[in-house]
Amino acid sequence: MTTTPPSPRPLDHLVLPTASLEVARARLGSLGFIVAPTGLHPFGTENCCVFLADGTYLEPLAVGSEQIAGNAIAKGNVFVARDRIYRDKCGNEGFSAVALGTRNADQDHARYVEADLSAGDMLRFSRAFTDATGKSDTASFKLAFASGSGATDAFLFACERINAPKGDRTALQAHANGATGTAEVVAVSDVPSEQHRLISIAAGIGEGDSDVFELPNATLTVLDPAAIAERFGMPVGAPSKFRFAGIVFSVQRADVVARLLVANSIEHDIRGNDIVVRPAPGQGAAFIFREIK
Repeated sequence: MTTTPPSPRPLDHLVLPTASLEVARARLGSLGFIVAPTGLHPFGTENCCVFLADGTYLEPLAVGSEQIAGNAIAKGNVFVARDRIYRDKCGNEGFSAVALGTRNADQDHARYVEADLSAGDMLRFSRAFTDATGKSDTASFKLAFASGSGATDAFLFACERINAPKGDRTALQAHANGATGTAEVVAVSDVPSEQHRLISIAAGIGEGDSDVFELPNATLTVLDPAAIAERFGMPVGAPSKFRFAGIVFSVQRADVVARLLVANSIEHDIRGNDIVVRPAPGQGAAFIFREIK
């Protein structure tokens, strides 16, 4: 039995499946983000990350080798298996997972198993990392996976950074849109209350009646389709038990974002204090830019 209550887990990064890293790189660049060089996983997937000054990041994820990915799935690789399940159900463009930071992924895995929320075996791997100056290093991770029963559209996982790259990411965080961090992650559910237990246990926070979960460095909000439409002025697609739908970025100046989007012919809507950009190829979620001082 787990006897020591876990500390609240911070947001680490967000996984955004895409059919093509080239398309994702172009789309994210047009939105004012600097995109890191391509990173290769040893199990057939690849990414081109967007790093933010608050330590969180986006992970656009593509399948670089179907054969290697298939072999990894056959060997029990949960990360690749869940990516394939997501793509088969929702398509090659989307927002499949939220990674929460941890110092002890083994402990998190034990908690998930105890709560009957484990999505499968843990995963440990290393990959090469190159910073904006071309300096290379090795990044190592240990992951533990959590998912609700019958929920194929989303999962959460604990991410322990065994070896954090020593490269300087300052240049990769100087985004033209002024984005400095992830303020909020928005999910949609036909019945938001049914996701309280999963999120509370994955995040290491007490379960309550609210659909708003305060992580140490961001907010995770679960809304029903009507609330999503009212707040952001957009449809959310097919019904789902649980699916991640939007990312709210903190930016330094909203007017800078608006001018950049106009200059790059990016359609967007103004909803109160938010600038909303709907999903597009290479951008699997709604991007919401919010000026936060």
